[in-house]
Amino acid sequence: MRISMPLQYAGEPKSAVDQVVELEKAGLDTVWVAEAYGYDSPTLMGYLAARTERVHIGSAILPMYSRTPTLVAMTAAGLDYLSEGRAILGLGASGPQVIEGFHGVPYSKPLARTRETIEICRKVWAREDRLTHDGDVFTLPLPPEHGTGLGKPLKIINHPVRPRIPIYVASLGMKNVEMTARIADGWLPHLFIPEKAEKVWGQALAKGKAERDASLGDLDVSAGGLLAIGEGEDTKKLLEFTRPMIALYVGGMGAKGKNFYNTVAQRYGYEEAAEKIQDLYLAGKKEEAAAAVPDEFVELTNLVGPESYVRERVEAFRAAGVTQLNVTPMGENPAKLIEKVKEWAS
Repeated sequence: MRISMPLQYAGEPKSAVDQVVELEKAGLDTVWVAEAYGYDSPTLMGYLAARTERVHIGSAILPMYSRTPTLVAMTAAGLDYLSEGRAILGLGASGPQVIEGFHGVPYSKPLARTRETIEICRKVWAREDRLTHDGDVFTLPLPPEHGTGLGKPLKIINHPVRPRIPIYVASLGMKNVEMTARIADGWLPHLFIPEKAEKVWGQALAKGKAERDASLGDLDVSAGGLLAIGEGEDTKKLLEFTRPMIALYVGGMGAKGKNFYNTVAQRYGYEEAAEKIQDLYLAGKKEEAAAAVPDEFVELTNLVGPESYVRERVEAFRAAGVTQLNVTPMGENPAKLIEKVKEWAS
């Protein structure tokens, strides 16, 4: 397994980038830059490209509804140029509350939009012909009846560094996971419990992989959690930092019946807890919602405890098909943690 880390973008991004520079020296393979409704990720990715030399730089995730597929392709190509071939395009549909509330765009046909965005990006980068596309969501050029009639097929001016930039998809629903396994280079599942992953996603992954083009190679899977090694209670207490985050996703990232993370928690077997967390969170009782997250959920989505136990967690993620262990190192010496886990994962 390779080692990756999510950039802590919500606080002070420049300080987080300073840490990435140090962790690159310790062997960090990939850094993921999220985009919610704060700073955009491509700007920070460009800054990372200038500050680093080896680490791969991925968006995790770049919401598709806020950009045209062509702009997504142009952005990824530009980042790949600046980083000399180190860019990774992580895509996701986000959710109706953010897309319709913050961006004012209808949240329609997320599956088709994802598939067509990937198709268009690959056409742009390949630069084999002028860009055309006839899909359920996008038609390029725009048909005359929907515009001025002056649109014409064009080809990206620059020659991309790579004709095939890796595309990862953040997907949780069964149809979306199946499509990810069929056409994407990698998968970015969130709140991943390795011991329960086969039960939740095994069938969808198998179906998608059965129809996968051999030229894509094996599906890369990036998943993990908080990383801390220690014998005492102080180390175990670090797990408490993850409760509010789990409660946010399971309870607050979507309305009733439209929260993908809540559905995953239910499929893991936490039906009652998922409903309770959501009810409390939507009622504004965030601390109570965090307290309602099952201890097992907290334990199994992270890698925190004595060294022997953390090694067991690393192997559990490996056994579940994870090829890129995505960790957030906690403690006085994050670089040492990255070095240690990198050695175990090799």
